[in-house]
Amino acid sequence: MEPSASRTVATPQVDRKFHVLVGVTGSVAALKLPLLVSKLLDVPGLEVTVVTTERAKHFYSPQDVPVTLYSDTNEWEMWKCRSDPVLHIELRRWADLMLVAPLDANTLGKVASGICDNLLTCVIRAWDRNKPLLFCPAMNTAMWEHPVTAQQVGQLKAFGYTEVPCVAKKLVCGDQGLGAMAEVETIVDKVKEVLSHHCGIQQS
Repeated sequence: MEPSASRTVATPQVDRKFHVLVGVTGSVAALKLPLLVSKLLDVPGLEVTVVTTERAKHFYSPQDVPVTLYSDTNEWEMWKCRSDPVLHIELRRWADLMLVAPLDANTLGKVASGICDNLLTCVIRAWDRNKPLLFCPAMNTAMWEHPVTAQQVGQLKAFGYTEVPCVAKKLVCGDQGLGAMAEVETIVDKVKEVLSHHCGIQQS
């Protein structure tokens, strides 16, 4: 993706690919980012770009992610003067669909409260709510069961965002219960379903 050229997207193109912006946050489920991106790229007609939080970087190697990857540093390096593009706005314009996978407890709380203190949360705060946004919660079972979690998930749904529910399994920490991110196949199927409704892409 070339953010500085994204304004040209305003002109419809019959053969333009569908743009999926993947947001990744600091849950251990970020380990699955390379697999998730690979599976999305297997879907005909999709172009993928990733926005990462700084904490998410702990769980994957950028060399294993074969698409453009942006983080907070890019936001600040790109803007030098008033005529320069603002990255979180350029990404918002570029994307047809946003997928936040995983969405950790910290970023869930930020988004529900409207906090936008990094590139990813700025993109979400500026998101065009006429476009689909999918979120995949992932956290420890005790965090998932805290009463505020249901309130925050409900707030995101009230914004018009779509939850891809977490699942029960043995977590990396050893606990057993709800909180694990949905399986990659489930997430990709949901992306294809949403795109088929919003963009006319054919499911395979």
